[in-house]
Amino acid sequence: MKPDVYLKQIIYWLLMAVLTILFIYPFWWMVVNSLNVSAEIFGTPKLLPTSWAFSNYREIFTVQPFARHYANTIVVALLGTFGNVLLSALAGYAFARMHFPFRNTAFLLLLTALMMPIEVTIVPLFFQMRSLGAHDTLTPLILLAIFGSQGAFSTFMLRQFYVTVPNELEEAARIDGLNPLGIFILIMLPIAVPVLSSAAILAFISVWNTYLEPLVFLSSLEKFTLPLSLTNFNDTYGLPQWHLQLAATTLSIMPIMVFYLIFQQKISDAMVNSGLK
Repeated sequence: MKPDVYLKQIIYWLLMAVLTILFIYPFWWMVVNSLNVSAEIFGTPKLLPTSWAFSNYREIFTVQPFARHYANTIVVALLGTFGNVLLSALAGYAFARMHFPFRNTAFLLLLTALMMPIEVTIVPLFFQMRSLGAHDTLTPLILLAIFGSQGAFSTFMLRQFYVTVPNELEEAARIDGLNPLGIFILIMLPIAVPVLSSAAILAFISVWNTYLEPLVFLSSLEKFTLPLSLTNFNDTYGLPQWHLQLAATTLSIMPIMVFYLIFQQKISDAMVNSGLK
């Protein structure tokens, strides 16, 4: 091996090592200090816990209804993801394969929804949901996961995928007597499973991590989702209980991290196959 090639490999691996440490250390610091008492958290950084206070993880369930908050988040994430994928599969197929009046205009409006920050529409949505009696319920969070910007993004992903499907598949299905609904269910839907799974993963992660919408629409402690719950671990003086916040944060992000690490290849493949380059 030539010296210059060997030197490039050393530089490459050193750079990768540095970047890996930079990305992993904050997570490691969180896990380590979730097992410390508050007084030990902001001292000299340590690679291992000092107190090994596993009681922190028990205490977060007694200070507030953390298990209920966990369940609320799971319900919103699952229902929002299911509705998101179902609607985006239908809408994406319609935009890609069906001809109807103002199709391009409707798709342009869809792209506009992708670029519209939630902060712009959150106040009108609040008054609308309150007028419908949905304030302080989980309904707005589920509806926004389906019809909000994440739903528009999923529809865009599916539309980009369906555009790449050869027309010969549909023509052969029509010759066999399938109607448009049959073509969608029996032909298009099965071959779109990789993109559908990726859309579902991205939607699930987005709904799980959302903070602004629960902050605006929820007011009862029992209705909180995890992002709101994490900000509620305070003492009687309103100061953060860092050891409990870190323990709760660790439990909150562990499932989503494992979920993402398992399916990250599907997400990358979908970005390529759907034309998101």
